[in-house]
Amino acid sequence: MSEDGYPFTETIEAEGHLIDSHLLERIMDKVISHGAKFEIQSFEIGRTNEQFSHLTMKVLAAQSAALEELLVELLELGCHRAEQIHDALLRAADSDGCAPEDFYSTTNHRTQVRLGGRWLDVTRQRMDAAIVIAATAEAAPRVPECRKLRDIRVGDLVVCGAAGLRVVPGFKERERGAFSFMSGEVSSERRVELAARRAAARMLQVKKEGGRTVVVAGPVVVHTGAAEALASLIRGGLVHALLSGNALAVHDCERAMFGTSLGLDLEKGVAVEHGHRHHMRAINRVRRSGSLREAVEQGVLTSGIVYESVRAGIPMVFAGSIRDDGPMPDTITDMNRAQDSYAQHLEGASLVLCLGTMLHSIGVANMLPASVPLVAVDINPAVITKIADRGSSQTIGLVTDVGLFLHLLARVCTEAI
Repeated sequence: MSEDGYPFTETIEAEGHLIDSHLLERIMDKVISHGAKFEIQSFEIGRTNEQFSHLTMKVLAAQSAALEELLVELLELGCHRAEQIHDALLRAADSDGCAPEDFYSTTNHRTQVRLGGRWLDVTRQRMDAAIVIAATAEAAPRVPECRKLRDIRVGDLVVCGAAGLRVVPGFKERERGAFSFMSGEVSSERRVELAARRAAARMLQVKKEGGRTVVVAGPVVVHTGAAEALASLIRGGLVHALLSGNALAVHDCERAMFGTSLGLDLEKGVAVEHGHRHHMRAINRVRRSGSLREAVEQGVLTSGIVYESVRAGIPMVFAGSIRDDGPMPDTITDMNRAQDSYAQHLEGASLVLCLGTMLHSIGVANMLPASVPLVAVDINPAVITKIADRGSSQTIGLVTDVGLFLHLLARVCTEAI
């Protein structure tokens, strides 16, 4: 045993904007919090926006298992073994829906796996998944992909431990771009008009480049009187998929059919007699039609978010919950199937806009690679904080009224179009 009682060592490396992104201090804090020690062997500071800093550090631990656990956690901060000469450790799954005990649990950052002496990018990057090579792909090129535990099958090869892995975390740019003024912290003091213009510019750019903007919206969009604003964005071809829950569809249809939301007249802001029944009557009319699409085709539904989505041909996914009334016939009540449908329509997204829905926003953030910008707008700062705290470092948070933001966003986009 060494003199200081830390006989197990490993040399790690990391590169990037380590100072600007606070990664250097986080790496050191992580080592100390595990009861380990570090010795910085070299640290080269990048002198331009294009140049990365480079760190070489020796990590010392009292136990081998503790060192391995620390190395796994340092991976998500961009650290990797200095000499990566070994392939990743693969273990075969011995039960459907289960991974080996020491499987590597992914982040949403770009990840590479070393197989056959080559570094391969992991596909379908997302957090809280395992890295799997399908058992059915023995004869084909081996492609590592992120897969939820429930989708693992017997014989699938699962990446375990920290060897043969590289993670590339997101970095804070040294020179703030046109959109990055909103990122970095949660604040209610940013000018909403400026934020709306920046978001509009990004959405217009995505459309021009042939990309996809996905909107994740809660019923507050309707309650705040912003349904028409979102509908106009859909008409303008700026929204390419709509993800939500049963409540958005219900109250959007209620507004279109009765002019109310939760029984309140949206024009006058007063309760309507027997208005509390309107949402149930709206559900009933749609169910009688057969589906939301058929309600539009039959002339039962003639305006609103759902109406414009059907007319524009953009996919809509409504995930069910235990509190749903009805529900709408289109609502997916099988949660696994709803998650898969969300993930399907998020794949290849260029921009995701989350509007006033905590659970759906957090769920979507978990499914996205960190390279996809996520704009979260909510009146409650805790919502945006929770998304960011879950590891979605790409979150651009704006604390404001969703209705006000959408009205401004739609106005800027309409003027530009």
